[in-house]
Amino acid sequence: MLGEAPLSSSSVPATGSADRDLRAFIAGLPKAELHVHHVGSASPRIVSELAARHRDSKVPSDPEALAEYFTFTDFAHFIEVYLSVVDLIRTPEDVRLLTYEVARDLARQQVRYAELTLTPFSSTRRGIDERAFMEAIEDARKSAEAEFGTVLRWCFDIPGEAGLQSAEETVRLATDDRIRPEGLVSFGLGGPEIGVPRPQFKPFFDQAIAAGLRSVPHSGETTGPQSVWDALNELGAERIGHGTSSAQDPALLAHLAERRIPLEVCPTSNIATRAVRTLDEHPLRQFQQAGVLITINSDDPPMFGTDLNNEYAVAARLLDLDERGVADLAKNAVEASFLDAAGKARLAAEIDTYTAGRLAG
Repeated sequence: MLGEAPLSSSSVPATGSADRDLRAFIAGLPKAELHVHHVGSASPRIVSELAARHRDSKVPSDPEALAEYFTFTDFAHFIEVYLSVVDLIRTPEDVRLLTYEVARDLARQQVRYAELTLTPFSSTRRGIDERAFMEAIEDARKSAEAEFGTVLRWCFDIPGEAGLQSAEETVRLATDDRIRPEGLVSFGLGGPEIGVPRPQFKPFFDQAIAAGLRSVPHSGETTGPQSVWDALNELGAERIGHGTSSAQDPALLAHLAERRIPLEVCPTSNIATRAVRTLDEHPLRQFQQAGVLITINSDDPPMFGTDLNNEYAVAARLLDLDERGVADLAKNAVEASFLDAAGKARLAAEIDTYTAGRLAG
């Protein structure tokens, strides 16, 4: 992006039939996704429909115009555009529509389990009743599981750019048993990192962890490795969102590998937001060589002209993986997920069965 064509499936160099075969394998591979945003997953079709509902928005309702609108100059511009799409979510009906359609798109990619990052503060501060918000996401979750077979779980994240007020509200929504949704499993921190130090959010993460939620903050995406250390030491992070700059600190890589702390890697996102200049410079190989547990994710796929299948294809090229290697990546996500032991075993077994069948064929 950033003035160039979006990094779509055609952006990964083709190598003839072997490449097509690998892409076909990826397309049918059962998967889990651990780092994908609710609003950021709104397809052009859904964004167009929402923009048509709310014509006072500056977001274009023409799907073709959205491609240009979703071309980012830097991370700050991405946040600005992202928040303009957030502003299209104004009613519980908007929330339900978006959530259900995101699940549909995940199911089309054979995603069996996804931990979807939601930012409830962005909706409640725009006037959506908090109970209605929770009911909308839960209704969509249950319907999607019944109709598509895709299991959704929630991560409630603090929008870092909104400050400590948003953190206080988010942790309240995440820990109040009267409104806390059944599907909630984790607590995160998103938005810009520059000027938003991680340690200030420690009291809120402490509350969330005490309430049984898992800690999954974004860190080291657009700042240095110290923000990853802060997420680990101050916020009790069990997984790191992005963690791209971890490659700059050998001690940090060794720590992540030794403790088996996963990184939620989103290659195309990192290029689109200029966190990394080019795919060939992406630290994914360094993570693998250091023994870090890496998972592959799509982040805000329609905004970045990608999807999870394409991210696996990108990772396969960067890591020189065959079908078995790609299947192992998929099993990394299962291991790093917050599924229960039985759920992990079932999904890992499904991946193995699929892989064996495809290779035998």
